[in-house]
Amino acid sequence: MKHVLLSLSMIAAAALVGCGKTEAPAPEAAPAPAPVAAPAAAPAPAELPELKVAIDPTYEPFTFKTSDGKPTGFDVDIAEALCNEIKRKCVYVEQVWDSMIPGLQAQKYDVIISSMSITDDRKKVVDFTDKYYNTPSRIVVKADTAFTDLASLKGKKIGVLKGSTQEKYAMGELKTVGVNVVPYEAQDQVYLDIKSGRLDGTVADTVEVTGGFLSKPEGAGYGFVGPSLADVKYFGYGVGVAMRQGETALKDELNAAIKAIRANGVYETVSKKYFDFDVYGE
Repeated sequence: MKHVLLSLSMIAAAALVGCGKTEAPAPEAAPAPAPVAAPAAAPAPAELPELKVAIDPTYEPFTFKTSDGKPTGFDVDIAEALCNEIKRKCVYVEQVWDSMIPGLQAQKYDVIISSMSITDDRKKVVDFTDKYYNTPSRIVVKADTAFTDLASLKGKKIGVLKGSTQEKYAMGELKTVGVNVVPYEAQDQVYLDIKSGRLDGTVADTVEVTGGFLSKPEGAGYGFVGPSLADVKYFGYGVGVAMRQGETALKDELNAAIKAIRANGVYETVSKKYFDFDVYGE
């Protein structure tokens, strides 16, 4: 019996070995993958330095405001084009016309881009870029006015923008022949008083008075008299960007920008938005 039991024990042991019951060591766990770092955020674009631009927004179609109060017009679009060229951000500062140059000298803004003519008198106190447009002025009165020469306007009340080249002309040529010249803070106020009958007419830029008055219902019955007015003694050498004297680097930048937009088609695009003729002039 012992022999039988021994044999059975040996058979059982052999069976266990044959079945591979002996356990192999467990394989080591693979290391966890390292966390992937989030991509670095792109740096925010640097803010463009500001160029503070003075405007008188009462001078349609050159400088005026939309119904929601946003500055617009030919001057404003040109300012934006120039700022784009010199990598600056235009910031607009509204200013009444006859305080434009004092405000510039007081450093309230950097430049004036608001249809300011380049005249010898103004060049004594500020610097100008090259011109960016040039249009003549005209006298506007009722279409049935008997006009033969300036003296035929004697006794008429003519409104003009205070501090403008048109005021200088009116004081020099109309007041001396008996015209009552009345300066106003804003050109649109002139038109309101013509409409109300308090004025007989105005002296204004030909393009501006067409867009701001003659083409509107309140301008019905009014028109130009006399020749185009472009005497440099009064009206200067075209319209430029005004800045404080001695700011040569800014002047050079803006002159280069004017040349660039004239060459690359931007000036033409802006001009055609407002005019059907060459506003750059001679």
